[in-house]
This record gives sequence, structure tokens and C-alpha cells, in this order.
Amino acid sequence: MLSPDTFLTVLYTRVDDFCKANPAVVRQCQGRRGPQRALSVSEVVTLSIFSQWERFGSEEGFYRFADQRLRALFPRLPNRTQFNRAQRACFRVLVAFFRFIAEELGASRSRYEVLDRCGLATRTCGRRGGEWLPEYADKGLCSRLGFFHGLHLLTASTAEGVITGFGLGPASAKDQPMADAFFAMRYDSPGEWPWVGAPAHGRIYILDKGFSGPRLHQGWQASYPISIFCAPQKGHGPAWPKPLARWVASLRQIVETVHGKLLNWFRLEKERPHELSGIYARLAAKAGLNNFCIELNRQLGRADLAFAGLLGW
Repeated sequence: MLSPDTFLTVLYTRVDDFCKANPAVVRQCQGRRGPQRALSVSEVVTLSIFSQWERFGSEEGFYRFADQRLRALFPRLPNRTQFNRAQRACFRVLVAFFRFIAEELGASRSRYEVLDRCGLATRTCGRRGGEWLPEYADKGLCSRLGFFHGLHLLTASTAEGVITGFGLGPASAKDQPMADAFFAMRYDSPGEWPWVGAPAHGRIYILDKGFSGPRLHQGWQASYPISIFCAPQKGHGPAWPKPLARWVASLRQIVETVHGKLLNWFRLEKERPHELSGIYARLAAKAGLNNFCIELNRQLGRADLAFAGLLGW
């Protein structure tokens, strides 16, 4: 069990080494006019990742903690609005860092990736008044939330729970179009949307029945060097043998665990984003925290996803 100060020190060392080794990525968030930022890029990325723990309850809760407990480690800590702007400006570095840790954990050598989505509410469905993210968020259905107003998060994770990429769509978007866009962004224009990540070596994707569609799967496999394993919905072909369906379902359970970590341990359930740039930056930070915790657990000889006893608050 590590103290928060020890965890922060180890995280900062990892982030700073990454930033020094990748100056081109760091320059992407420094090319702006105006006064020099109070915190370095390494400090902003470190605090952005650390702030995602559910222990803080909210961004405001984290900043109270930082103001009271972290001034000795970060003496130039700015006010909360300045830090939020710096976090959004460092989005590309946050993305590059979570992808770097994923690669260090062997994500590219993973046997397969699991693709799934979960709902992200931006407001109460029946609330009156103006909407947040009106150009992007709308009303949709999620098995966890029921009908809700917000976005859908699509994630790709390895068999070990390492997050390799993510994407966002409106709540009304269906599974198949989101997966279609995700594959196109990964394979047609690699690097243009870095947050979708790079494919694993096996290029095998395991999906649930929501992504069913034999003709669509044939199109994906003809257009991209991938293989799709997805149990068919009723009417989409002959049913799979029960042992095969249960086995594939067992492989998919890892993404449910990853979503549980994001929603509960990393506060995604409580997010109510006002700006798309803000939620993208926080998602990249959450992916970085997930992957870094797995790396740290391996170094400590703990189970990959044993986040509960990692920090002693």
C-alpha cells in the first residue's frame, strides 16, 4: 500500500521521463501565445491523472485536497480554472502517455481486444433549461442508465484490462455505427485521431450482440485486416452453440471490469461535462491512470486490476 505522496512521486517520475523522451509531443501543447504556464507539462499531466481517483468526489474536491496537501510538492499550483485550461491544453500529451504505458504493458502483443460502450450522462433526462454539449449530446438508451441524455463512450481494452483506445458518440448512436467509425479512424487514418489507439498484433475484436450484423462484419473484415467474433442476434443467422457463446462471453467480461473501474474508481459515473475538450482530456487521464495502476501493480507483484488496496489514503 502506497501513500498518496509516494504514488505521486512515482507517477511524476514516469510522466517526466516520458515528456523528456518525447519533446515533439510536448511542444504540441506549448505552441500558444500568452503568459507562461505556472506548471510544467509534466506537472499538469501528473496532477490530471492523479485527480481522477473517486476518492476526491469531484474536480473541486481534488483541488481542495491539492491546495491543502500538495503545495509542498507543487508550490506553483495555480487556481482551479487555470489548471483546467492547462489540462485541456495537454490533451495530446495525456493521450500519448496512456498509449505509451499500454505499449509498455504489451498491449500490441495482446491476443485480442474487446470493444464495448457505456453511457455517459451529461444531465438528468427530464431536466428543463438549456442543454450541455447541445451539438454533441442527445437522448439515448443504455442498459445501465435506461433512457438518458448525454454521450456514449466506446472503449477498446486488451485481455488484461489495458485500455488501448476510446471514442465518443451521441447517446442516440447505435453500436454498429460507432464501431464502424472507430475502425475507420484506426485503420484509414492512423495517427490523425490518436485517442482511438493502435491495434493489437492479433487484430481480433470480440464484440457483444449489440454489434451484430453479418454483412457489416464481412464489410469490416474485407476493408480492414481484422477478425470479428460476435454472437449473432436473433434473425442475424444461426445461433452459436451454447459452449461457444459462453466462452466468448467469458472473454468479454474484462471490458465490463474496465468500465466498472472507469465509472466507479475513476469517477466517470459522476462526470457532467460542459465542454467536449474537457471530457476528452479527463477520459485520456482516466485511461492513463488505469494503465499506470496496472503497471505499478505488476511492479509490486499484485494482481493487475487490484486497485482497491493500492493507495492508503
